[in-house]
Amino acid sequence: MLDHVIIDLIGAIRSAFEEALLERQAIEERFQVDVFLGDLSWETSYSLPGEGSPPRVRADITLDWPTWSQSTYRSWSIGESPEEVPEAVIEISLRIQSLKELVSPEIIFKALSLAPPPIGVDVLDRTGLTIEQSFSQEPTEVEDQLPRTAVEVTYEGSFHLTEEILSDLDSMDKKFAPLARWIASTLVRLGDLKLPFTSEEESELD
Repeated sequence: MLDHVIIDLIGAIRSAFEEALLERQAIEERFQVDVFLGDLSWETSYSLPGEGSPPRVRADITLDWPTWSQSTYRSWSIGESPEEVPEAVIEISLRIQSLKELVSPEIIFKALSLAPPPIGVDVLDRTGLTIEQSFSQEPTEVEDQLPRTAVEVTYEGSFHLTEEILSDLDSMDKKFAPLARWIASTLVRLGDLKLPFTSEEESELD
């Protein structure tokens, strides 16, 4: 059996997000290994049900599990008392895409007035807002000359696996459940904003 805590973390996140009725974008999922350092990372995306492809609003989740955390866990599992508890680095990016034009950051921040709930005892901090624009490589029509705009707001933090959690890894989904519900309600608020989205046909070309 593969005794790697990141497997339990991924299972906990999936369980919590599915309980919150969020829909996983499997095509966006990646599992990566740093062949030099041994660090592991997992990326996935969730959206509201029925959002289509690509969804107008989605949550991108990145989970990083450093080698030292796995080593610390293995030490704990054989009865040693490590000085630090293992931790996973978590990043949540809430993304609004397929916009026809730039929107005021104030509108986005207003919809994000509620801070995300802690994961156990750990808190995610908002790190900023990013606006990106992309243009067609060879525009042939006036519509193609208009940029496609997206907005991202990112939250970052760590999830510390305390003695209590390590003793019952199956309970981790309960730690992520409040965050998953917060993401679901936040995606609803972002989707309800009166923003200038492109038509469905245009969005498929993004």
